[in-house]
Amino acid sequence: MTVDIVILAAGKGTRMRSAKPKVLQQLSGKPLLAHVLETARSIDDSRLHVVIGHGAEQVKQAFPQTDINWLMQQEQLGTGHAVMQALDAIGNSGKTLVLYGDVPLVSSEQLEKLLAVTEEDGMALLTVELDNPQGYGRIIRNTEDAITGIVEEKDASTEQKLICECNSGILAIGNPLLKTQLPKISNDNAQQEYYLTDLVSMTVQAGRTVNGICVYDVMEVQGVNDRKQLADLERRWQQRQADEMLQQGVTLIDPARIDIRGKLETGRDVMIDINCIFAGDVTLGDNVTISANCMIGTYGKKTVIGDNTVIQANSIVEEGTIAADCAIGPFARIRPGTELAQGVKIGNFVETKKSYIGKNSKVNHLSYIGDARIGESVNVGAGTITCNYDGVNKHKTVINDEAFIGSNTSLVAPVNVGKGATVGAGSTINRDVEDKDLAVARATQKNIKGWPRPGKK
Repeated sequence: MTVDIVILAAGKGTRMRSAKPKVLQQLSGKPLLAHVLETARSIDDSRLHVVIGHGAEQVKQAFPQTDINWLMQQEQLGTGHAVMQALDAIGNSGKTLVLYGDVPLVSSEQLEKLLAVTEEDGMALLTVELDNPQGYGRIIRNTEDAITGIVEEKDASTEQKLICECNSGILAIGNPLLKTQLPKISNDNAQQEYYLTDLVSMTVQAGRTVNGICVYDVMEVQGVNDRKQLADLERRWQQRQADEMLQQGVTLIDPARIDIRGKLETGRDVMIDINCIFAGDVTLGDNVTISANCMIGTYGKKTVIGDNTVIQANSIVEEGTIAADCAIGPFARIRPGTELAQGVKIGNFVETKKSYIGKNSKVNHLSYIGDARIGESVNVGAGTITCNYDGVNKHKTVINDEAFIGSNTSLVAPVNVGKGATVGAGSTINRDVEDKDLAVARATQKNIKGWPRPGKK
């Protein structure tokens, strides 16, 4: 059965005090709306409808995917009014699931449960159990456990105020019922807005069933209205992810000082030191060590680090594939397009970009390797750079197996250094070097005997 998923994302988010729409504020390294869309896409046979308003073009540009049906809400006249914008796009059969672009952490498991208890001619609410429900609408159920209404705090009796089950706003409803009842919602209230919750009483009055699934983890239905709520939710989310890592056997030196802003998969006996950030899709093999203050991965990209590899302190691995037994850093930067074979050593203040470095090769100090292919067992001396950019185009440097590049060398691409060749320290190489040759390109040294050093006047 097709599920139409309507995501309400039209709000401005005034309390954020930002030029960006609220749904573009970031949680765990990606926009709030991105979390909701990822969850929505996990629902089988679903169609996505996103209702936008404030900053509509910004929101659309942030999500160029073609599976989204964008709908405009010119005036923000309540949640019921927002869903009305999607009514023509929703199928005549099936079910509709209503989500919110600023409620980012609801799980697909809870949504599947909600859809399962939604009858084709009825509806179901996702509710939440609160320790302190003061100020929230209470869920009223009958003896058959069906929901009969939502009572607001100001209207609740003393007995009803003892109820801790509250409305989250997330709901599912049969499409025929939605198409029949939604146009009947009135804005005859103090705010002159159309409230989606009015569907509950209308459905009950029509003799249809309103079921409910109760969530006991408040974080799943927590909305974000200001920076403090966003920060609080970020910390709780990061703590949950740290707890999951610990359960999987990962050693975290301080679980309060790790941020996972994407997906992190780990092997056995992984150790992660303090202040490390993981973004995008990151995989760590067995016995990997990530030292303090490292940043691994980039949102939307994949980074793989092989078994027994050590990333030393203060290193950045933006994106790439690092094989087993490598040593990176400290203070190294691995940029996109880097591929390191087994046993490679990348030392302090070394930067690599769009390069392959072969098995057991070393680039130990203060070097830049860009648009290069380096063979096996190559030694690249301190201060070596590949001059890959001529101001217009990028060019490639090739260093073949067992070559030795002396310190403070400039390799002006395109250039090829042969197998077993040696480049003398301080050279600028702009022509190919044949296998096993020695290339030296320095200005002739002059020693002036007895030269008088200038003195102060």
